[in-house]
Amino acid sequence: MVDSLVIIPTYEEKENIEKIIRKVFSLPGDFHILVIDDNSPDGTAKEVEKLLPEFTDRLFLEVREGKLGLGTAYIFGFKWALERHYQFIFEMDADFSHNPEDLVRLYNTCAKDGYDLAIGSRYIHGVNVINWPMGRVLMSYYASAYVRLITGMKIRDTTAGFKCYRREVLEAIDLDQVKFTGYAFQIEMKFTAWKMGFRIKEISIVFTDRSEGSSKMSKGIFKEAVLGVILLRWKSLVKRKQFQR
Repeated sequence: MVDSLVIIPTYEEKENIEKIIRKVFSLPGDFHILVIDDNSPDGTAKEVEKLLPEFTDRLFLEVREGKLGLGTAYIFGFKWALERHYQFIFEMDADFSHNPEDLVRLYNTCAKDGYDLAIGSRYIHGVNVINWPMGRVLMSYYASAYVRLITGMKIRDTTAGFKCYRREVLEAIDLDQVKFTGYAFQIEMKFTAWKMGFRIKEISIVFTDRSEGSSKMSKGIFKEAVLGVILLRWKSLVKRKQFQR
């Protein structure tokens, strides 16, 4: 039985989606892929539809009615994966900023080394980012430092979006209570898993900025992350006080 599902949310990734799918399916191991497309106007979903007959029972497509946010796409995908009994569930971008070959390393970290959550980290050994302007590198690096300071987590790359979960982690988290949709979603999921005591391991990756398509980063997403971290920490403290009564 195939135990691994790679979830790839898409919005206007027509240039990349076929290439990333073929690359994942060329890897050792038997990965399945779920593409969750937010009704991309560039026809991303149609590109995936063309590939469905070629990869029957390995490639799956879900099209949502509009651009609903990264976090909600992953929550949808997590529930989809749990209903179909996948044991290892991955998050990965469609634009090759995450090297698909690192899926095998993430898988081995959970399946063979026994960790519950494996994170592809840009910041274990310095800064492993290619093609980002220095301003964005500094913003991302110090954003992770800020998150560590506020939350107490030891994770170096708190906004990383390249991950492998054991299904037990996603079963334990109340997915309907996950509130954030942008980069704060990535922080919230790590923070929740950490607070619940799951074993987390970061592995070093090289992050390469997209060469095709356009970035989805916005000021609103960044603001959500900054304010969201404070909210997460506050809720955690309130909950701890409630348990102590």
